[in-house]
Amino acid sequence: MNYHMPTQIVFGSGTIARLTGIIKEKLKASRPFLVTDKGIAAAGILNRVKEPLAGVPVFDEIEPNPRHATVDRGGELVRALQPDLVIGLGGGSVLDAAKAMALLATNPGLIEDYEGREKYETAPLPVLAIPTTCGTGSEVTWVSVITHTGRRFKMSVKGPLMFPAVALVDPDLLVTLPSHLVASTGLDALTHAVEAYTSKPASPITDALALEASRLIFRYLPAAYKDIRNDAEAREGLMLGSLLAGMAFGNSDVGAVHCLAEAIGSLYDTPHGVANAVFLPYVMEFNYPAAREKYAVIAAAVGFGAANQDEGAGALIRKIKALSHSLSISSFRDLRIPEGDFVAIAQKSFENNSNASNPRPVSADDYLAILKRAHKTNL
Repeated sequence: MNYHMPTQIVFGSGTIARLTGIIKEKLKASRPFLVTDKGIAAAGILNRVKEPLAGVPVFDEIEPNPRHATVDRGGELVRALQPDLVIGLGGGSVLDAAKAMALLATNPGLIEDYEGREKYETAPLPVLAIPTTCGTGSEVTWVSVITHTGRRFKMSVKGPLMFPAVALVDPDLLVTLPSHLVASTGLDALTHAVEAYTSKPASPITDALALEASRLIFRYLPAAYKDIRNDAEAREGLMLGSLLAGMAFGNSDVGAVHCLAEAIGSLYDTPHGVANAVFLPYVMEFNYPAAREKYAVIAAAVGFGAANQDEGAGALIRKIKALSHSLSISSFRDLRIPEGDFVAIAQKSFENNSNASNPRPVSADDYLAILKRAHKTNL
C-alpha cells in the first residue's frame, strides 16, 4: 500500500482571510500569479483575493474543460512574468489549468509535450489551490486534465511534483455558487468517492476517506442545494466531503463514469460534473456484479439500513437516482448528443487511462451498451 499527499490543507470557514500569511509565511512567495475565470470575477470572489495582493497579475481566460491553446497562452505569460507562485482560484478547470501553467513556467514547449506521467524535467512552480466549487478535488491531486481541441481528447498531465503546495479550502467561497452548480459539482464529488472506493487500486486509507466523503455528501448536499448561501453547516459539510473525496481518488483512481464523462467533455464541452452525475447510476448498475459488496458498505456508511448485501447495494443505487432527480440533474437525452456518435464515445471511453481501474472489465461494446441504456431509459 502506498499513499502520497504532500499538499498542506488549510480548511475552514473564513480561512481566505489568511491568504497573505499563507503566501508569505508558508510559501515564502513574493511574486504570485493568479489564474481564474470570468465567472469568478463576476461573482465577486476575485476581488476578495486580489485586494490583499496589490498588483497581482491575473489570467482569467480559463474555460470549462480547459483547452490546450489557452493553457499554452497562459504558460507563455507566466514564463515572461517569472512569478514564484501560481494561485488557482476556481473550480476544477481553473485548478487543473493552474497546475499545467505552473509546469510550463519551468519547462519548455507546449502542454501536450507533457501528456502522461512525469514528463517534466524541472519541478513546476508551487501552486496555491483555492477551490470555489464543492466537487473538484483537484486541490489535492497530482493530475491536470486538459482538453486538446485538435484531437478532441482529454489529456492527463501528471506527476508527484504537481500536487499543489497548499490547498486553501474555504466553504464560504461557495455562497454565490448557483444551485445547479451545487448539484452537479456535489454529485461530481460523490462520483469521486464511489469510484475511489470501488476502483481496483483502492486501499484502506482511500477507503476510509471515500466512505466519510460519501456520508458527508449524502447528508449535506440536499440542504446546500436548497440554500447554500444561508446554511453554513451544509456548506462546510459538503466542502469537506468534496475535499476528502479528492484525497481518496487522488491516491486510488476513478473508473468508467469518468471515462464516459471525459470522452463526452472532450467532444461536446459538456461540464464534467454534469456528465459524471448523468452516468453514475448507469455505471453502478453495470458494475453491480463486481462491486455489490462495496456498494453495500457505502450504503451502511451513509445510513441506509439493509438486511443483506443485495438490499444495501440496490438501495444505494436507488438513493443516488432519487438524489439526482431531486437536484434536477439533466438526463442523458437532455444533453442532445447524436446517437450516431455513440460508437466514437464508447471507443474514447475504452481508451481512457482509468478504464483498467474500473471494478468490472469494460469493453468498448460495454460502453456502447451503457450509452444506449442511458439514452433509452432517460432517468
